[in-house]
Amino acid sequence: MKKLIERDKKRRDLVALYEKKRLFLKGIVANNNLALSVRWKAGLELSDLPKNSSKTRVKNRCILTGRSRAVDKNFKISRVCLRELAGSGSIPGLRKSSW
Repeated sequence: MKKLIERDKKRRDLVALYEKKRLFLKGIVANNNLALSVRWKAGLELSDLPKNSSKTRVKNRCILTGRSRAVDKNFKISRVCLRELAGSGSIPGLRKSSW
């Protein structure tokens, strides 16, 4: 499981590193007012960037266990860990509901 967490961290670092360049090149490719040759070169540069620098390659994982399913966006932990921590009172302002 640790290997998956480390891989995800590397991908997040690559996304942060290439984010501006990727957005710039995508803007050039999408601009119809520019010459076709300029847009083509920008597309080639975009394809030369690492695959893992794309935002869609990043997977939400629990920061405690590495679980990939049912991860809460606000806390970045899975529902299992969230329930355990909320039940023990470790997360301030969050408690188990009862009615």
